[in-house]
Amino acid sequence: MTITCIRKARWVVAWDGHLGQHYFRNDIDVAFDGNRLIHVDPAYAGRVDREIDGAGFCVMPGMVNVHTHLQSESIGRGLIEELGNPSLYMTGILDEKSVFVTSGLTEQAGGAVAQLRSNKASTENGIAELLKSGCTTVTDLAVAYDGWLDIMANTGIRAVAAPMYRDAKWYVPTGHRLDYQWDLEKGRRDFATALAAVDAAQAHPSGRLSGMLAPMQVDTCSPELMRDSLAAARERGLKVTVHCSQHIPEFQEIVRRHGLTPVQWMHKEGLLGPDMLLGHAIFLDHHSLVQWWSRRDLDILQETGTSVAHCPVVFSRYGQMMESVGSYIRKGVNVAMGTDTEPQNMAEEVRMASTLGRAAAGSVQGVWLSELFHAATIGGAKALGRDDLGRLAVGAKADLVLLDLEAPGMRPVRDPLRSFFFSAADRAVRHVFVDGAQVVKDGEVTTIDRAALSVALQESQEAFVRNAPYVDFRGRTADEISPTSFRIEGRN
Repeated sequence: MTITCIRKARWVVAWDGHLGQHYFRNDIDVAFDGNRLIHVDPAYAGRVDREIDGAGFCVMPGMVNVHTHLQSESIGRGLIEELGNPSLYMTGILDEKSVFVTSGLTEQAGGAVAQLRSNKASTENGIAELLKSGCTTVTDLAVAYDGWLDIMANTGIRAVAAPMYRDAKWYVPTGHRLDYQWDLEKGRRDFATALAAVDAAQAHPSGRLSGMLAPMQVDTCSPELMRDSLAAARERGLKVTVHCSQHIPEFQEIVRRHGLTPVQWMHKEGLLGPDMLLGHAIFLDHHSLVQWWSRRDLDILQETGTSVAHCPVVFSRYGQMMESVGSYIRKGVNVAMGTDTEPQNMAEEVRMASTLGRAAAGSVQGVWLSELFHAATIGGAKALGRDDLGRLAVGAKADLVLLDLEAPGMRPVRDPLRSFFFSAADRAVRHVFVDGAQVVKDGEVTTIDRAALSVALQESQEAFVRNAPYVDFRGRTADEISPTSFRIEGRN
C-alpha cells in the first residue's frame, strides 16, 4: 500500500469521536495508508511514499450526498430551472419537469441508443461536478440501466446504487388533476431488477459501490411493495429510501387514501426506523402550506430514528422550503444532505440550506453552518449506515478534500469552512481523494473527460427537446413548456 502524508496542514476539520462533532486543528499531519486514515495528529513519523505540503490547505472530510438523480438532471440544464405548475401547488415534477428528466426517449428522438448515451453523459457530468464541489460519496437514485454500475465506478467516486421502482405512474391529463396509472405486475418485475442491481453493486470489484433499495414515491408504491422492500433490505443489511412528503398533491393523496399524513401512514405501517431515509420530508403536518391539524410528524421521525434527505435548491425553485431545517436538527432528527438536481454542487446546496433555514426560522440563528456541515458529512454517513465516512479520524476511509487557502473567496481565512461555503465554493477545491486515490488534482477532475462530455450533453438535450411532444401529457413542445428567458430573433 502507498502511504500518503499531508504534512503540517494549516487547517484540518478533524473528528472528535467522544464528543461526536467536528473541530478545527492547525498545523497537523494527515496520513493514510491505501484507503484508510492512519494518523490525524502532529508529527507523523512513519514511512511516507508520497508527501504533500499542507501549509496552504484546509483538509476536510469528503461530503456525503444521500439523494440525487445523476441519470437525468444534467440534461435539464436551461430547461427545468423555472418550471412549476401553479395548478399543482407549484411543483413541476408531476408533469412539466418530467418531460425533460424522467420520460424515456421515443424512437422519434433516437430511442434506446440515444437514451443510454444520455444516461452516461448526465451521470459522468454530475459526478464530475460533485467531486469538484468536495463530495466523495453519492447516492444515485436511477432506473437501472445497462452499464450503470461500471459508469459510476470508473469515475472514482464512492457510489450507492439506489435503483428505483414503483407500482404506479403519475398522470396529469388536464394539467390540474393528478391521477395514477397502476401496474402491480410491472412494479414486481422492476423490484426484481432492482434487487439484482443492488446485489451486483455490493459485489462490484471496485470495492467502492454499495446498494440501497429505492421504492420511488410513497404515493406510487403499494403497501405490499413498501413492506417487501424493507424486508429485502433488512435481509441484505441495506437501507431503504423513498420520496415522502415532497409535494402537496402527494400529501393530499395520502390523506385521501388513509386519513393520515404520509409520515403518519408510514409509521402506522411499520415502515419508519433507522433503516429508512425519507427523500425531502418537507411537507410535514406542521408546514404552513398544508394547513393540517396535527403536530406529530417531526416527533415520529425523531422517535423512530428515521433519516431525512434535505435538498433545498430544487424546492427553492418552486418557491418552497423546509420549515425549518434547524428545527429538524434540534428536534434530534438525523438530517442528511443531497443535491437532487442540477447543478450537482454540494457546497452550493449547503449554502442554500443555510439561507433558507434562516429565512424559514426568521432568525440568523435559525441554523448554523456547523449543523449543516455535520448533516453533509456525518448525517449522510449515518443515513447510509457507515461509521467510516464523513470524518477525518484514524480508521475512517481516506475520502478527503484539500481546499486551497489562496483561492478566490477564501481570503482572509479566519474560519475556512465559512469562507468555503459562503464565498469560495467549488473554486477552492484543489485536490480530492476517494478511497485513497486522487480523483481531483490541481482543481481538475482526473477521471472524467469533461470537455468530451459537452458534445454528448448537448446532443442529448436536443433529443429530449425533440421528444417533448411525444411524452408530454398534453402534447406540448419544449418551447411551450419551457420558453427561453428572452425571445430568439427569427424564431416564431
